[in-house]
Amino acid sequence: MMDFTSRQLKAFLLVAQHRSFTRAAGALFITPSGLSLLIRELENQLGTRLFERTTRQVLLTKPGSQLLIAVERNLHALEHAMSNAGKPAETELTLSFGAPPSWSSGVLAQAIKEFRSRHPALRLHLVDVDAATIQQMVEAGELDMGLGFFFKHLPGIRRIPLFRFSLMVIRPKVANALARATTNWSALKGERILALQPSLPIRQLVDKHLARAGVVYEPTLVLNYLNTQIAMVEAGMGIAIVPSFALPECQNRKLVMSRLVNPVVPLDFLQIRRGGKELAPIAQEFTAFLRSYISNWAARSGIL
Repeated sequence: MMDFTSRQLKAFLLVAQHRSFTRAAGALFITPSGLSLLIRELENQLGTRLFERTTRQVLLTKPGSQLLIAVERNLHALEHAMSNAGKPAETELTLSFGAPPSWSSGVLAQAIKEFRSRHPALRLHLVDVDAATIQQMVEAGELDMGLGFFFKHLPGIRRIPLFRFSLMVIRPKVANALARATTNWSALKGERILALQPSLPIRQLVDKHLARAGVVYEPTLVLNYLNTQIAMVEAGMGIAIVPSFALPECQNRKLVMSRLVNPVVPLDFLQIRRGGKELAPIAQEFTAFLRSYISNWAARSGIL
């Protein structure tokens, strides 16, 4: 029988999530060499390599990917059970949060389904509204937390990054056209650009970086929703600048995607909550679960 330690499995999970030994070591509060030793011990016990390491990135091997599924499924449940051993049984678990509709109907719905399988008695209150309304409800104490992309900083509101996305440009797929992994912002001069409403923070962010690159444009179309924007590009109406979390949707269409660089514009998916309010254990567990879930979903989707 193999003798694994929870610390080895935790180290493996963190490296898989962060795709970096240095960042994983920081999350585990040990040195990178100490973390490498834990992973090496685990690999020796299994008799196989779990990661392919280069100077630029850390990737899971096939055995590593198979192990990750089992570790994610069981490690959080084990830690939760051990932390609650000897405590009186909770009669009711409740969790309230807000999230934008685009996330509530997609990634978040599947994440909630998996999380509730661990807590069948969980009472969930989900408000699917825009970011501004979520911020107001969190500030008023009406929600335990908010999830999404929040560009406005409010005093007394804590912002915890869960995953970092970026911006990319999408174009209709044309026969024999060469796909480019990256595109400079300045290369968008003269393009027909489909934009979102000027009142939306994501539009304001895009316009700011286009202006910095010297790109002056008049939108070919101004739309309300990201899905409409993507569909109009596929229909040949122009190009669009969209967040990289839209990549899975774009992959299902006749589109080519290219990451925008010089600069790369970070777009953080955040958890927000009131600064003076401590989250309940179930909310803390959900946050940790969600960070891992989004990271793995992004890796499977090929999101940069």
